[in-house]
Amino acid sequence: MLRIHVSRLDLSRVRMATRPDALWETILSFHRLRDRRASTIFGKWRTETRTRLNGEVHLLAAVVPPRGYFPDFLTPSQEGAEPFGLDTGMEALRDTPADRVREELELLAAGRQRQRAGRPAGQRPPGRASAALPAALLEGRAEPLGRLIGALRSYHHAAVEPYWPHVRASIEADRAVRGRALLDGGADGLLATLPPMIRWRSPVLEADYPVDRDLHLDGRGLLLQPSFFCRGTPVVYRDPSLPPVLVYPVTHPGAPEFAEPGPWLGRLVGHTRSAVLQSIGNGCTTSELARRAGVSLASASQHASVLREAGLVLTLRHGSSVLHTLTPLGGSLLRGGAPLALP
Repeated sequence: MLRIHVSRLDLSRVRMATRPDALWETILSFHRLRDRRASTIFGKWRTETRTRLNGEVHLLAAVVPPRGYFPDFLTPSQEGAEPFGLDTGMEALRDTPADRVREELELLAAGRQRQRAGRPAGQRPPGRASAALPAALLEGRAEPLGRLIGALRSYHHAAVEPYWPHVRASIEADRAVRGRALLDGGADGLLATLPPMIRWRSPVLEADYPVDRDLHLDGRGLLLQPSFFCRGTPVVYRDPSLPPVLVYPVTHPGAPEFAEPGPWLGRLVGHTRSAVLQSIGNGCTTSELARRAGVSLASASQHASVLREAGLVLTLRHGSSVLHTLTPLGGSLLRGGAPLALP
């Protein structure tokens, strides 16, 4: 179990990430690629992604095991900084001091040695995922770190970038739910609405976790980072001196449809449905949608259902209500087709 100790000062400094973090999503998606669970949600994504991958998987497998610790420097963070886009994240990763790279990779290597020591005689290691760390990378040299960054970038383009609009839409929907909770109940209310594997028992935030651990915030506050590819348990940095971040899984409202919507768009013609789409704005419940659009509750629910099936709206449950939010595609349609800029 993970126990995050939250003082009243820390509670006043709890904040939500404004967008997905490209490197967290990249690293956590690599876990999902080798995880046979959640086939309903990620099965199609795995199948599509594997057809686009080349040799980058082998290098990444050397530094990102299927489960357990992976080096903190792979997901850089700065105090008070916004979540990283891909380019800024890669720059921060490249600037990692050589001694830190070496120390964290040595921790990873030591953990693998313990795993091998505890493996029953005759049991084979789990394939390439247990690949040895390149000696030059352990020495913190710039050239092998550059190759690792190149592999991460190539993997991101194959596995994450094609689905980024859906990733962003899921994080935005989660932010809308958490924002409502913050407005209704303050930081206490926000922490109380996190996914079920995380429990707020003031002054401690408890979470299911692979190991027993206590994390003291010591007045630094906590950044809540929702993640599309996080699953099962949240993730925190191993190094307690780094800015505290809690990466947690968003709620997946069913199997995501990554393909562009087809004939559903033809059903969007008409002033009423356009008004409904416009009324959703930054998020609203079905009853609020009916009031804003001037339609009945049943009509608002039906219109929201069509918009959701068209890939223009995401719907998540918030207490006894449901909350509708626009996807990037829905927002682009309202702006006359202008695309959202990717981070």
